Amino acid sequence: MSKIIITHSDKGQALAQKLTDAGLDASIVQSPQNYEELWNKNEALIFIGSLGICVRKIAPFLNDKKTDPAVINMDANGQFVQAVVSGHLGGANQLSEDISRMLGTLSVVTTVSDTSGLWALDLLPKKYNWTLECGDNLTSLMAAFVNGKKTALLLDIRDKGTLVLETEMPTHVDLFFKADDIKPEEYDVVLAVTPFIYDFGEKVIYYRPKVMQLGVGCQKDLSFESFEKELLVKLEEQHISSKAIAAIGTVDLKANEKALIDLSKKWDIELIPFSNEILSKYDIPNPSQKVNEVTGSFSVSEASAMHLSENQLIVEKVKAKAGEKHFTFAVAIKRENERTGFVEFVGAGPGDPELVSVRGKRMLQSADMILYAGSLVPKELTNYAKNGCVVVSSAGMDLITQIETMKPIYDRGLFVVRLHTGDPCIYGAIQEQMAIMDQLSWKYHITPGISSFQAAAAALESQFTIPEEVQTIILTRGEGRTPMPAREQLHKLAKSQSTMCIYLSASIADKVQAQLSEHYPPETPVAVCYKLTWKDEKIYRCTLETLAKTVEDNNLKMTTLIVVGKAIDNRSGFSKLYDKKFTHAFRAGK
Repeated sequence: MSKIIITHSDKGQALAQKLTDAGLDASIVQSPQNYEELWNKNEALIFIGSLGICVRKIAPFLNDKKTDPAVINMDANGQFVQAVVSGHLGGANQLSEDISRMLGTLSVVTTVSDTSGLWALDLLPKKYNWTLECGDNLTSLMAAFVNGKKTALLLDIRDKGTLVLETEMPTHVDLFFKADDIKPEEYDVVLAVTPFIYDFGEKVIYYRPKVMQLGVGCQKDLSFESFEKELLVKLEEQHISSKAIAAIGTVDLKANEKALIDLSKKWDIELIPFSNEILSKYDIPNPSQKVNEVTGSFSVSEASAMHLSENQLIVEKVKAKAGEKHFTFAVAIKRENERTGFVEFVGAGPGDPELVSVRGKRMLQSADMILYAGSLVPKELTNYAKNGCVVVSSAGMDLITQIETMKPIYDRGLFVVRLHTGDPCIYGAIQEQMAIMDQLSWKYHITPGISSFQAAAAALESQFTIPEEVQTIILTRGEGRTPMPAREQLHKLAKSQSTMCIYLSASIADKVQAQLSEHYPPETPVAVCYKLTWKDEKIYRCTLETLAKTVEDNNLKMTTLIVVGKAIDNRSGFSKLYDKKFTHAFRAGK
């Protein structure tokens, strides 16, 4: 965003310089005369001085909030930063907040949606990479929404934006996952995040997420104009918005087909060609011997759509004609965006419910079932569940029972959160769950969490690395009932004398101590951390030679992490990062 700071006093000039020194990418001009030129050439005008001067200077040029630049006004003392024009679409509200943070001062934003804590409906497309579609009544529908009129929200796909909307709904909004469940006559506004075309009358604002994958096959030298026109008609017949198309797939023989290249450019989507070896792997519903003779694959459009989406087709091959040339297309929705059964593995963090990630919290708030590791995860984390969510502990379940518990919810097309302690990728036992889910063709995803080794570093007020002395952190466990690979035995890892974080090993502390003592000095600092960040957290500092006794004296078994290494409580050693003589990408050494 090109920005210009306009000042009218020496004090304003000094404040402008302070902003640019703080990192604001903007030019500075004092008492200019060419306001029309500044208005037309910049995306944001930042006035420093009285609001009256700002208003009088920009008044002759105001035209449309969709095209006017953002305008900010600040007093010369830098106490208030106010968005004046183009708060939403022009970005003045955000710029006002950014500048206020630089100065540690007050941002003044007066748009109703912001002051009411409501969604800024016109900003959602930019925020979540959606395309807005609405008739001429967008302004009146937005006004009805911010005035608390009854609103229906349709979310028939899943993406980052729908997760936020689902978990931050205003009280006057009702949520729907199927269009057929909405009775438009009962609502003043319908907000629809969907790739599909529905008839909600004049009261709908559509948000088109790019989740559809388009496969295309065609004859040579297709006319672009005729092709696009016919494709738009055919997509509409299938009730699919062209604005929801994310990519075009075809066979590599058509990689230079001008009509496909032109469509890719005009719709601003990627054209991706595939080899016949890739396309021929798919079991498509409408194979063609003629296509196989030309391309080496029995399908182009259907196989391309399936490959792009990693999913089955929602529109099988459609045959069409553009002028005298023929083409086919097929459509599939990206598998991860389909609102069907889904499992999210969520890292609960070390224990404190406030240490789950923002995304993890949203997942818990939107889940239809939470299956949590009850022996390791505090039940308080499940308090984020919405009304009607099924909450079940897996503490007494074996692997198959866990899958069988999730399956009825998954098969209904609902959303399951599998809640694991810490980060699920560290001793989370999710690999065997994912293996079965792969066999069942289930969809799943992993949301990472804060691990207990990170919580230990925070609780110990320690950096687990020391410049030029300790640069490695080892996450491991001792050998108990579960064997360890010979190359990963503790006494072998101990040779490096790195910072070692040892999980699941309190019950064999004597063996751990013996193996580590082969290489670590007996006075090596040790922290035995019990239930990190839980309400009953306890941390016992000792040395390696007293490790086993410390564990035994305090009767420590489960949920205990043992940290070993000289980095504990260390305050020696300085890194190059902040050395004023050290040059790096963001600072020259002096």
